[in-house]
Amino acid sequence: MSEAPIELLPPDISPYRHSASGVDYVHVLDSGRPGPTVMVQALTHGNELCGALALDWLFQQGMGRSLQPLQGRLILSFANVAAFERFDPADPNASRCVDEDLNRVWADAVLFGPRDSLELRRARQLQPFVDAADYLFDIHSMQDACRPLMVCGLLDKGADFACRLGMPGDLLIDTGHPSGLRMRDRGGFGDPASARNALLIECGQHWERSAVEVAIDGLLRFLRLTGMVDAAWAEARLRLPLPALQHRIRVNQAVTALSSDFHFLFPVRGLDVIARAGTPYAQDGETIFSTEFDNTVLVMPSMKHGLPGNTMVRLGRFES
Repeated sequence: MSEAPIELLPPDISPYRHSASGVDYVHVLDSGRPGPTVMVQALTHGNELCGALALDWLFQQGMGRSLQPLQGRLILSFANVAAFERFDPADPNASRCVDEDLNRVWADAVLFGPRDSLELRRARQLQPFVDAADYLFDIHSMQDACRPLMVCGLLDKGADFACRLGMPGDLLIDTGHPSGLRMRDRGGFGDPASARNALLIECGQHWERSAVEVAIDGLLRFLRLTGMVDAAWAEARLRLPLPALQHRIRVNQAVTALSSDFHFLFPVRGLDVIARAGTPYAQDGETIFSTEFDNTVLVMPSMKHGLPGNTMVRLGRFES
């Protein structure tokens, strides 16, 4: 059960099932003019409603009908629809995925390997669109309360891209995910020599209404930045002010559970800062975890009891 109140309900996305792309819930809008291929994805996880609500809002503005991209191609994708269709407000976390995490299967060895799952079958459908994209915007939300942050990948080029976007205030440069390659790190997105670039925005806690506002603003700013929509059209629809400053957080450690007994030693919240090196902050059986440096930032600490190998928190430092 989620401890946070459920302020959002899933939108009806059934009108977007059929498309000319040949893949359900994936729409390719071609301007007929030269330009980049830009992809926006919602529902990488089926219980993260803000992205679906943002894409539904965009379609209601006429995108795909009266409103077309100004240049290049725009791909709009609802990813893990099978998990999303299982959403139940009484147990909202159960619809995150069906068989496995869709955002951990993007290495070629997994995508083109012998394993099978519902998420892998969906990833294989999405792979040609992802690999065609010059720019990707992947819309997510978080299990526990935290201000919005941008997952910029392993490279500074992602953080530079987020600075051009202008939001949110906290930009995460991390070490990847130990459980598997994320979509935003696939191929050229994770290659410093490639001009391709990707952003993964965490819009806030899964069920809070404000996450939708962040998702729509981020979407509008991304479409404007990549030249998909008229700047004045986007400006008229923005809802939130830009942060006064953006800060880069560089992660240097992912802390994984050794057992199901991992727990924090005091209440923590995402992006909390522990001031002193050597401060004990978590325990797993007989193992005590302590900070290694001053001003340690706790990135997306999990309040759930994890299974061995699950990432429970990532540790980083503010760089600016």
